[in-house]
Amino acid sequence: MTIAIAALLAASAPAYSVITLRSLGGSASGANSIDDAGWISGLSTLPGDEVVHAALWLHGQAIDLGALGGPGVNSAVAWPNHAAHAVVGISETSTPDPLGEAWSCSAFMPTTGHTCLGFVWRDGAMTALPTLGGNNGYAAGANRQGQVVGWAETAFHDPTCVGRQKLGFKAVLWNGLEDAQVLPPLTGDSTSAAVAINDRGQVVGISGDCYKAVGASSARHSVIWENGSPREIPNLGGANWNTPDAINGRGEVAGFSDLPGDAPDRPNFHAFFWSSSTGIEDLGTLPGDSLSLAFGINDQGVVVGQSIGSGSRAFVYANGVMSDLNALVPAGSPFLIYANDINDRGEIVGQAFDGTDFVTFVAVPR
Repeated sequence: MTIAIAALLAASAPAYSVITLRSLGGSASGANSIDDAGWISGLSTLPGDEVVHAALWLHGQAIDLGALGGPGVNSAVAWPNHAAHAVVGISETSTPDPLGEAWSCSAFMPTTGHTCLGFVWRDGAMTALPTLGGNNGYAAGANRQGQVVGWAETAFHDPTCVGRQKLGFKAVLWNGLEDAQVLPPLTGDSTSAAVAINDRGQVVGISGDCYKAVGASSARHSVIWENGSPREIPNLGGANWNTPDAINGRGEVAGFSDLPGDAPDRPNFHAFFWSSSTGIEDLGTLPGDSLSLAFGINDQGVVVGQSIGSGSRAFVYANGVMSDLNALVPAGSPFLIYANDINDRGEIVGQAFDGTDFVTFVAVPR
């Protein structure tokens, strides 16, 4: 690295201190969300590493949020969500899936063949969110007004589904624990899924085919819903894996999008930034890597995510430069694998490897 490049990187992102947080007793944990109040949430294995539960870290202490189906099934907080004094996520139930589906939850946590539902955890209690008539649901994002977004199965057997997936699904905005409002896909698409909502009520997500209910052609289009109506967010030229992950209070969006030449099972995505005034920007990758994904964005427009080549590295993107977060922390810190969220204080959370275990980290600007 030349002196000029090193100076540029130093000017583009601050230095950070790294704090690691205890797990729920297992050897693997990771944070996927941090809000401005300092609530950190994600997932952790329990003692024995056979079960994963949604976890909340408050004042450095790990709290087991449990699971809808009891202690022997899995739950997780898989996306950034910024509800006031609440946490949203996904959990298996005690009911075996009657259609044998894997559903979307299986891509984000271990599953046991039971149905999976979105949940809201508040005041020590986990409450399931309703579906749209099908068996499964998924809660991804929330705002400080208490609105929750995600997606849920309908009772319709969608012919665009493949593999074990049978039922179609639609994006959902839950206003409270009972009111499920459908956020429709773009014209010509059969399915939609919502992943994030800001305090202005702007929602981002995907629109496409049912596929396997996970990415690929399910994410043919990135979309933003305003007042319940979808509008397409431009992509980087690929036909699949066009996925916004986060939206800040200014309506700026971060996510990932395929480049030309992709296929449903051969993604070539890069992290992107989009706003209605600037359009879409390819954030590229860290040097030597081929893939990248942006997961979080704060109101200052700083983006965090993951760059992938022979391995995986957490990145922070600020002032037009993508920096390896590992280059901005003290020597001897654990290796930072991915960064999933950033709050308005610039605190970043994700997962790291300390040489023995996969641990939750918080990177605090110095």
